[in-house]
Amino acid sequence: MDVLLLGASGRIGQRITNELLDRGHAVTGVSRRGDAPDGVGDADDFVAVAGDATDPDDVAELAEGHDAVASALGPSEDEDTDVLEEMMTAVIEGMRRASVDRLVWTGGAAIMKVGPDTRLIETEEFPDGWVPVAQSAIDAYGVLAEADDLRWTYVTPAALIEPGERTGEYRTSTEELVTDDEGDSYVSMEDFAIAFVDELEGDEAIHQKLNVAY
Repeated sequence: MDVLLLGASGRIGQRITNELLDRGHAVTGVSRRGDAPDGVGDADDFVAVAGDATDPDDVAELAEGHDAVASALGPSEDEDTDVLEEMMTAVIEGMRRASVDRLVWTGGAAIMKVGPDTRLIETEEFPDGWVPVAQSAIDAYGVLAEADDLRWTYVTPAALIEPGERTGEYRTSTEELVTDDEGDSYVSMEDFAIAFVDELEGDEAIHQKLNVAY
């Protein structure tokens, strides 16, 4: 598979890049400066390019000829969190122009349910400082949910995701936040990357959210 990966130089993007390459896929890794992710080295099947994910023309040019678009995009420290919705709109439009219809997007856990009528973002425990970016991610999902002409999947990590061990183990849910027996929701970035690429290869959650945790 020939994959265009947006946000390839970020912490999650680096791990998705390496997971894709380890499985024999070709990756065009897009970042603002065109940096190659750590650990890629001189991989024959990887190309680093600079690109603007808020520009549909740029996305269309980059996506041309690829089998799928994958996103590990997130706002940088100097960007308004509203950029997530702008990115989603531009990526969808760019993919349409390039006639690429498979999209797997890294979202946020805040959208997942922790009760029949309660999302994680609506709980008292959800940190106030995380609300703006979490709400922006939810708004971006609203744009994605209307793109019926694309084969999209919105893959969200556990409530806590950080660098860790690559175990190959994880569980998923399409609506509820995945938690363990103690009620904790956690996954390593390494295992999240496995789940992300599994979905990209398997196409088992088209037009669905997919939460990943242990």
